[in-house]
Amino acid sequence: MIIDAHSHVHDPVHSHVALLDEAGVDRAVLFGTRPHPERATDVASLRREMSVLDETISGRSDGPGSYQAAWQELDSACEAYPDRFIGFGKVRLDQSAEQIAAEVEREVVGRGFRGIGELTPSPDGAGRIEPVLRAAADHGRLPVVVHGFAPTTTRDLVTLAGLARHHPTVPLVISQLGGLNWLTAVELVRDTPNMYLELSTANIIFAVRLAIDEVPDRTLFGSDAPYGDPVLARATVERVTRPGPLRDRILGGTLAELLGL
Repeated sequence: MIIDAHSHVHDPVHSHVALLDEAGVDRAVLFGTRPHPERATDVASLRREMSVLDETISGRSDGPGSYQAAWQELDSACEAYPDRFIGFGKVRLDQSAEQIAAEVEREVVGRGFRGIGELTPSPDGAGRIEPVLRAAADHGRLPVVVHGFAPTTTRDLVTLAGLARHHPTVPLVISQLGGLNWLTAVELVRDTPNMYLELSTANIIFAVRLAIDEVPDRTLFGSDAPYGDPVLARATVERVTRPGPLRDRILGGTLAELLGL
């Protein structure tokens, strides 16, 4: 089974399914989203969508109003294509530990989602996900995915590795190969047994090759669609691996094990 470990709700949803079909991808982890760059038709409209993205990844969009529409879109997509999408639920980080625990139970477990993410703490604010890891451990060791590209900092990656060591039963996934800090991300994931590295949006092919060489059993194929493309993301993995068990694990085997599929 080939599983895209990182994608966001598309508008319309069937266009995403078409991309998965073209890439030969069986299923995709699906995150809710506020920005929809695929809706843009010109520079001005893309700027509007990207400004929403900037708010999200900078941790400035917390609050119930900013999440409601994204939750509804995610529910609808997963209900429309239950055999293609594996829903992950995002939780707000601007709450007490008790409120976060309740939200994980209500908005993730209660909705039948298989993990938590994509979390977007503010720069140098990765410590805010600690209550989420605690709640994930209490609910069957749910995988937790954290945004890895800018504005995530090297300090954030180090913080995440420390938190992972304090919650060793929870799979903690760093997305987008850690962005421009990919070398640090590879080293930290290599040395932290419950951390995983998702490979989307790599800026150089050598980074993907090195990550797989260093962490062959904890690297995950992902596209970050609609920002990335499942066809190109799969081709990248296949370019740096040979047919066989290793490639199969990266393209979906490892994630299937994590999710109990």
